[in-house]
Amino acid sequence: MKSSRWRWHLDEMFVKINGEKHYLWRAVDHEGEVLESFVTKRRDKKAALKFLKKAMRKHGCPEEFVTDLLRSYSAALKDIGLANRQETGRWLNNRAENSHLPFRRRERAMLRFRRMRSLQKFASVHASVYNLFNSERSLYSRPNFKLKRAAALAEWRGLGTA
Repeated sequence: MKSSRWRWHLDEMFVKINGEKHYLWRAVDHEGEVLESFVTKRRDKKAALKFLKKAMRKHGCPEEFVTDLLRSYSAALKDIGLANRQETGRWLNNRAENSHLPFRRRERAMLRFRRMRSLQKFASVHASVYNLFNSERSLYSRPNFKLKRAAALAEWRGLGTA
């Protein structure tokens, strides 16, 4: 279980599957790690509630939820009883918005998705790999960054042989 002292940034992005709009809901923690990804056809309270319950079952309950102004979040958090933990603001959710960029780059390289299931699989695997290799370069000196990168590569190679 992860620490419940964390702040989660929640956001959704649309993804087209065979020309039809679907939504990829994502939870990102305060350090930029993608915690959970969830694909739905709708962007309503029911989908937000399902996403939040899944994320909280896996990672515990955070101290704060930072969201955009989508009403589905506030309705779902109200149902759970955590409406007082929601924060919204003009630039507060930039961490979640910026976490979409590597996903979009990879999506473009793959030439989109054809099935909802393949999108869900890709989103979860992409998040795991991104979390492993994403160490914020500006926070470390060069020798420390190289050590972290070497450790990530060793772990990656260990996963390939298992």
